[in-house]
Amino acid sequence: MKLELVVGIGEYSVSNQKGAQIKTYALSSCVAVTMYSPLRRAAGMVHIALPAPPSNSQGITRPGYYAVTGIPLLVKKMSENFGCLKEELVVQIFGGANSNRKNDIFNIGRKNVEAVRQVLAELKLQIKHADVGGSVSRTVSLSVDTGQVQVAKYPLLF
Repeated sequence: MKLELVVGIGEYSVSNQKGAQIKTYALSSCVAVTMYSPLRRAAGMVHIALPAPPSNSQGITRPGYYAVTGIPLLVKKMSENFGCLKEELVVQIFGGANSNRKNDIFNIGRKNVEAVRQVLAELKLQIKHADVGGSVSRTVSLSVDTGQVQVAKYPLLF
């Protein structure tokens, strides 16, 4: 049986365990950022809920919850745990769905995607693949062995 490391909202996971899968469920407006080092066969994922914290203390207590703190944290953990260099990381992003509601004035999905792209650009990390936006929920599974990502999509009901 494969080890499945489940990443909840505002959480992250890194692994180099053979056969493991890093997985997050039901991304709608949230964004999952995946990183993979083919050289070290190490993988990581963070499940981001919002672009930035309302205060510095919240960014410290829940860094994975926000794009501005979660992405640098994932890069740091990939480096500390496995010796990954930024240049070798294959980065992909998923989620950031738009609500089907006509009165959705907050556009959280779009804002999350914009924040993720901005933070990755500031860190000089290129996005290899993006599956974002639309009106679908995504479940994302990252293979630690290969770096391949499987995405299951479901219609949003709101």
